[in-house]
Amino acid sequence: MKIQVETTINRPKEDVWKVITNIEDAAERISGIQLVEVLEKPESGLVGLKWRETRIMFGKTATEVMWITDVIENDHYKVRAESHGAIYKSIIKVSGQGDQSVLSMEFGGEPQTFMAKLMSAIMMPFFKGATIKALQKDMDDIKAWVEK
Repeated sequence: MKIQVETTINRPKEDVWKVITNIEDAAERISGIQLVEVLEKPESGLVGLKWRETRIMFGKTATEVMWITDVIENDHYKVRAESHGAIYKSIIKVSGQGDQSVLSMEFGGEPQTFMAKLMSAIMMPFFKGATIKALQKDMDDIKAWVEK
């Protein structure tokens, strides 16, 4: 499963980059995030930043541990999480010129265990729509924050 969402933001990409890479304060900007707890912080840069994120998903509190695996400054970063027998990967990218940017996020999950594969096959139609909606809301929240 791969999902991609994006939004256009009326600010330079460097302004967007500063906001999307400030993981520690994400709960202040993104309404779907209840809490961010930084677990490991690299001495420099973002690669290796590891945090626990708590959200409401499907009407229930969900907490996942995530970490940044790759960064190209002012362009994109990659996030990985492993949970419930699956590996989840995201790419958060910002592009643009001048005073306008495009923020996009690609999200994908790969079930690893038999049970995760079975649940994925059964639940995917429900999960995909709700995930697209949640990710688009995150994008809209970031846009509102950066443009204010």
